[in-house]
Amino acid sequence: MNMGLLSYLSSKKLTDLRYVTRIMAIVLLIPAILFVAGCKQDQTAQNGTAADTQEAVTESNEQSQEMQSTKTSDEAAKTDEMSGDDKAAENKGGNPVVIIKTSKGDIKLELDKENAPITVDNFLAYIEDGFYNGTIFHRVINNFMVQGGGFTPDMQQKPTNAPIKNEADNGLKNERGTIAMARTGVVDSATSQFFINHVDNAFLDHGLRDYGYAVFGKVVDGMDVVDAIAVVETGPGDVPKEQVFIESVTVVE
Repeated sequence: MNMGLLSYLSSKKLTDLRYVTRIMAIVLLIPAILFVAGCKQDQTAQNGTAADTQEAVTESNEQSQEMQSTKTSDEAAKTDEMSGDDKAAENKGGNPVVIIKTSKGDIKLELDKENAPITVDNFLAYIEDGFYNGTIFHRVINNFMVQGGGFTPDMQQKPTNAPIKNEADNGLKNERGTIAMARTGVVDSATSQFFINHVDNAFLDHGLRDYGYAVFGKVVDGMDVVDAIAVVETGPGDVPKEQVFIESVTVVE
């Protein structure tokens, strides 16, 4: 083989080797480039996840604060409700207690708001207005009842509010010491006048003689005062000759 051909072949081999080396370098470089790019992408993804997580935590905290605020409001409302219930429990199961201060002494009454709500509210409205202050027991019958709440000492009838529904069918009985509403022959005609039963008066109960007279409370203290009023001397129309004054009626519980 001549020297020229050998030189050519050697030169070609060298060129081919360089070519192969470059190819191998590129092949080896590609994974490295891909690896670096992958790492950057992973870091970006991790940064995005961290940002999303922080936002979620913030939203969770806001929701937690809102829930806590709602819970606090609910607890406050529940506390207020319980306080009202406790007050009602202390107030003899929620029944109002009033004192009729008379010229013969005090009569303490517990009103039955559960069984006679309309009548009790009506009675309390007159008390709040001071309607009964300065009136008299204008009709007294021993061994029957004492009646008041409508007349001034000069026997003038006071103007009243509208009549109320008769609650005589509430199951309460006209027994000694109970307070009931006076009325005319019209069933739903009671306004301000009331009477306290001096003895058991079953014939005044619902359905025995007619619709009946609505009981709405009972004497819890001062029945001796009722007894004292019942025996005062009376004149025509069962009007006491000795006036028995209702000085005031007040709610005490």
